[in-house]
Amino acid sequence: MARLNHAESRLQIACVDWFNYQYRVLSPVFFAVPNGGRRDKTEAKIMKAEGTKAGVSDLLLLTPNEDFNFLAIEMKTTDGRQNPNQKIWQKDVEKLGAKYVICRTVPEFMTEINNYLKSTKFGVKF
Repeated sequence: MARLNHAESRLQIACVDWFNYQYRVLSPVFFAVPNGGRRDKTEAKIMKAEGTKAGVSDLLLLTPNEDFNFLAIEMKTTDGRQNPNQKIWQKDVEKLGAKYVICRTVPEFMTEINNYLKSTKFGVKF
């Protein structure tokens, strides 16, 4: 496997690994949205035609809880900031009943997931 030099990628991989271990039964409805990265004009045009949307969060958990329809997770390093498209997408999905969070550390991610899933049959009991 290629060596990963991106802190945000390493953070996201650690979070996904933890989730897939902790909530294996929900793995089919927890996934990354590969919107980032550099693409040439042709590939970008194709992806847009296929439905790629600017600003979509890094991870989606398509499981409703008592308060929200699904969970959208944006991964950021400690100094990372949302871009304008991400802020727009956040507002749009929150209007549709999603919970949107920004996670900057593995413990923060774990807390957000556990708290979100508390009010589902998959949640942890505290």
